[in-house]
Amino acid sequence: MPHGVARALREGSSRIVLLNLDPLFRGGSIDGYTRGLDDELGRHGHVLLVRRAGGSPLEPVVDAVVPRAVVNLAGIYDEWESAADGGWVNGLGAHTRSQLTHLQETGHVVVAFALPGDVEAAPFAQVRLRLARAAAASVGIVQLEVLPVPRDVESARAGVGEFLAMHPEVTAVAAFDDVVALRVLAALRALGKQVPGDLAVIGFDATEHGAYWDPPLTSVRVDAEAFGRRAARQALGLDASDVVPGPATVVAGGTA
Repeated sequence: MPHGVARALREGSSRIVLLNLDPLFRGGSIDGYTRGLDDELGRHGHVLLVRRAGGSPLEPVVDAVVPRAVVNLAGIYDEWESAADGGWVNGLGAHTRSQLTHLQETGHVVVAFALPGDVEAAPFAQVRLRLARAAAASVGIVQLEVLPVPRDVESARAGVGEFLAMHPEVTAVAAFDDVVALRVLAALRALGKQVPGDLAVIGFDATEHGAYWDPPLTSVRVDAEAFGRRAARQALGLDASDVVPGPATVVAGGTA
């Protein structure tokens, strides 16, 4: 079966909708998206089955449960521009633009985009990087460098230190998500760098974890539940025009 997003299997009578997620989808926004999808499906007499299996084949699962529809967020790497996912992927582009706009408006035009350095993160990380490059060009960021940040503490510190030595012109970091932002912050602290004095850092997802850093992490909050509700309507072939996600908002902390 092609990895279509919200692909309806109309010949079946199942009331199951399958959400296929990449393991990298985690925390704040995707949790909200899943809640919205689950709640809206429940309103229409359907149930949600969530699968996190990375690159393993989707077809055996579809054959086993015969879902009414599949929302395949793990398949966006090839189809992200046309995905019928409630606007989630297009939304990621707009939300990334909000993240970079905040940095540009606070005086940063040479920026690093921090990506997870984990091997399994590569496909979705490349999608986010593509969106970040497009956003940077549209908001006045004149230079966007790529900063991979490994999961291991010592490797992250060494990687951030080497990056800064090679790119002293960078004044701010826009992170893939709050987890990567916290890796960067920990590395900067170990290197004796001041945030935001030496380097500003902004996360993405506005999870509760960022509030535990001192100063609290500046991040981007997304109206993810609305995207999930729209995806549910689309999966069931229902009108979704009255479900309008709100714009992304920057949650002010002390790091950017």
